[in-house]
Amino acid sequence: MFVNDCLNVNAEGHLTIGGCDTVELAKKYGTPLYVLDENVIRSTCKSYVSSIEKHYNGNGLALYASKALSCKALCELAAEEKMGLDVVSGGELYTALKAGFPVEKIHFHGNNKTYDELNFALDNNIGKIVVDNLTELETINSLCVEKGKIQKIALRIKPGVDAHTHDFIRTGQIDSKFGFALETGEAMEAVKESIKLSNVELTELHCHIGSQIFDIDPFVTAAEIMMDFIRAIKDETSHIVTELNLGGGFGIKYTNKDNPTAYDNYMNSVSRAVHAKAEQYGIPVPFIYIEPGRSIVGEAGITLYTVGAVKTIPNVRTYVSIDGGMCDNIRYALYQSEYTVVTANKADKEPDTVVTVAGKCCESGDLIQENTKIVNAKPGDILAVLSTGAYNYSMASNYNRIPKPPIVMVNNGEDRLIVKRETYEDLIKNDIDL
Repeated sequence: MFVNDCLNVNAEGHLTIGGCDTVELAKKYGTPLYVLDENVIRSTCKSYVSSIEKHYNGNGLALYASKALSCKALCELAAEEKMGLDVVSGGELYTALKAGFPVEKIHFHGNNKTYDELNFALDNNIGKIVVDNLTELETINSLCVEKGKIQKIALRIKPGVDAHTHDFIRTGQIDSKFGFALETGEAMEAVKESIKLSNVELTELHCHIGSQIFDIDPFVTAAEIMMDFIRAIKDETSHIVTELNLGGGFGIKYTNKDNPTAYDNYMNSVSRAVHAKAEQYGIPVPFIYIEPGRSIVGEAGITLYTVGAVKTIPNVRTYVSIDGGMCDNIRYALYQSEYTVVTANKADKEPDTVVTVAGKCCESGDLIQENTKIVNAKPGDILAVLSTGAYNYSMASNYNRIPKPPIVMVNNGEDRLIVKRETYEDLIKNDIDL
């Protein structure tokens, strides 16, 4: 019935997640409210870990891409599930460190890491820094010379693969702000420069072709291209790259129109391509990294809202206004992302009304979904927007000085708070009086 396996309907006709009544959760914690199913997250983590074991004989590591949702509880969970971690800012790195995440299993990404962020990473002995450009490469080496240390690095490579996704979330093509392009020769130039420098050690190549991808073929093509490049590096420089990071971008189900590929099918196809290329070129199969983020937390999460005003404009549309909006889910405004919306306190009924779900921000574009069919909603009803575990809290803002919602984790009928709701006092804590 629902796009998320963790959802159900109880005897009262209410939507449940992880065995918890969403209407009761809304009463207990207030709305807007992010809710995550712990079992779903852990199960997905386990599936990636087991796939590495199955398809690469354990010669690899799945890194949770924490930009999807970064908080101490998620970092702790990822560590417990034997995952590595991918961070893209000083703030995400700080969160991981405060959660006690093993530093040797952290990769630090970003196309413009600041001097302070690089210092912070080096001082905390981060496992790997993924280098995006030559300026960053030189800065890392200089800092390492000053600190008397050698830092392991990866180079982010643009393999030139079209991932057939939204332009804003395609990252593997030549015209991208990320990484070194193969076509122009700058990738090989970066390799040669890395080898020359005294205080960095190039062990890994990284690529990421985009996000919310359903096809396996682009991933296979990217893997083959990267293996070709590993061979070219060996032939041209004699340097052996021993690790290959194939990124993430695996699609999830936002609506019933989405048909994501089983992750193990992806792992199987890509593994066969990597092994075939290694055999063809007579090189060892590299240690494989992957970076799932959205696929770990996306379908495990929902957002609950309370309906306020319902405004019908005859022969135009009906607006159902909620107590959140673009401040807690900006993805529709950015990407026109499709979602499934459920009237949580009437989840046993068939959708019967086409509405536009509107947020409370003072912005005409503050919409969560247009022309979506839900069970007729009245003021005071609870709406649930599904598959919001990824890139909702992490992209939330205080636009209009609206406090960010809390996050609740549920597990087999039990609920616990993992991120507190912001208060008005939180909003002004950095303000300075005249």
